[in-house]
Amino acid sequence: MNLANKLTIARIFLIPVFMIFLLTRIGYGEYIAAGIFIVAASTDGLDGYIARSRKQITKLGKLLDPLADKLLVTAALISLVELDKIPAWIVILIIGREFAITGLRTIAMGEGVVIAASKLGKFKTVSQIVAIVAILINDYPFNLINVPFGQIALYVAVFFTIASGIDYFLRARKTLNINAK
Repeated sequence: MNLANKLTIARIFLIPVFMIFLLTRIGYGEYIAAGIFIVAASTDGLDGYIARSRKQITKLGKLLDPLADKLLVTAALISLVELDKIPAWIVILIIGREFAITGLRTIAMGEGVVIAASKLGKFKTVSQIVAIVAILINDYPFNLINVPFGQIALYVAVFFTIASGIDYFLRARKTLNINAK
């Protein structure tokens, strides 16, 4: 197993550790969870870079990498709903978009078409990670000046979630030659 795949698997194994610190009453647990989340999220870009630079892209990596990303973000968002830090409708929208795009990519793949990640999709991922971290650390240091940075970042993430979802479907429509009726 190559290094990139090991990093992806490590990201998956960090998810329950992250949740333990976030959901139990451990001193500074949310901050430790934020640190774990940052480390796990950082491995996403790193594993892809390593796989591409070493020409070690594998079928396992193609399967596990997006799965690990979705599991990490979903675990964080659902946990934040449980902690009453974000509204459930936002999480449903974000997870629903992920299901829709995964389904779209699966259909495209069946047609021999690869729908590559878009810049909007990358902005979506980064904005979700920033929002989650900000909320995990209770908006520090922005809370010192009464700026709800985490909530602002969350709505930015919602914007990019919707925009990137629309973008994927519009690009797929052109790529798959789907005509509007």
